[in-house]
Amino acid sequence: MRRCLSFTVCLMIVAAALGSAHAAGRRTSIGSGADQITVVVLSGTPYEMGQTYGQLMAPEIKATLASYISAVRAQAGPLASDAALDQAWETVKPYVNQRFIEEMRGLADGAGVDYDLVRREHCLSLLMPYACSGIAVWGGASANGHLYQIRNLDFGTDLGLQQYPVISVYLPQTGVAHANVGFAGYVGSMAGMNAEGIALTEKGATPQNEMPYALEGIPFFVLFRDILQDARSLSEATKMIQGAKRHKKYYYVVGDGDDLKAVKIRAFAPGLDIWTDNDPKDELMPKVMQNAVYVTMNNDACWADLHKNYGKYDAQKMIELSRMVHGGANLMDVVYDATSREMWVAYAEGSQGAYEREYVHFKLSDYLSPEPQK
Repeated sequence: MRRCLSFTVCLMIVAAALGSAHAAGRRTSIGSGADQITVVVLSGTPYEMGQTYGQLMAPEIKATLASYISAVRAQAGPLASDAALDQAWETVKPYVNQRFIEEMRGLADGAGVDYDLVRREHCLSLLMPYACSGIAVWGGASANGHLYQIRNLDFGTDLGLQQYPVISVYLPQTGVAHANVGFAGYVGSMAGMNAEGIALTEKGATPQNEMPYALEGIPFFVLFRDILQDARSLSEATKMIQGAKRHKKYYYVVGDGDDLKAVKIRAFAPGLDIWTDNDPKDELMPKVMQNAVYVTMNNDACWADLHKNYGKYDAQKMIELSRMVHGGANLMDVVYDATSREMWVAYAEGSQGAYEREYVHFKLSDYLSPEPQK
């Protein structure tokens, strides 16, 4: 069952955060009941935004850190030991933006937790295999010409991350405002969209038999946060991926809701392939089409649906497609309308995968101020 704090406790936490000279932001929510999702709005320096986040969600952050690390260790044993996680961090740290580190430090201080626990939590996904789905349609493929995009996170629901879902809205002093869809205390990005209409999807492709993984490069969840804050176009986002020192094997789908186009990227370090729509070099040829790119857990079903509903896609049709291509252990799903800066977000609940739950509506423009709109 989704765990929520009492209203009184929430008010106390918000008051503490807003009373700090180094914190600015607020906490609210969307959805209801078991499908309620916390929204935190954060502004200031990276440290200040992390500190505010920590203050606003201290109990949930503490609970997530304890349960997530314990659950992974119960499955992975020595592969997720303190020593292994610390070594992973030392390997990737040279490639991590300093503002990301400062935000983690601020979050640890704000929540009253050990910074080492926060950075170890962020390293867990570096050591694990997982697979997901991504699809983008636009122009003639959608009902209104908007760019719609899917991000399914097919990750173990037995780890408990879905108990504390969060959409973090960042209003940085420099760069682009953006929304990060994730879990309490996790400042890396598994999915997100920025105010310039850039939407991000990832699909892990590194098999378990390649463990232990070589990690010399930037973690994708750090790269995604960098793109969300710095990229104002598909070209800029693509160049950031091209210029990054990469590790492991990933697919990315990157969409631009203003320019109405998206690309699929195969980033199998050290190589990189970028495919546009209807690209004869795409590995899925001849199953490609105009105004669509995709890489999913069920490409045949996706291809059939794209043919059936070409020109009809809206938010609801994309939600139906998201549900169709889920990968079994389905932790979190996001459907973006990158043109109107909206998302529909679902999390797993109990024995149900995210694809079986309500996709809750979120509109980024409602949160582009530290203060509630009047």
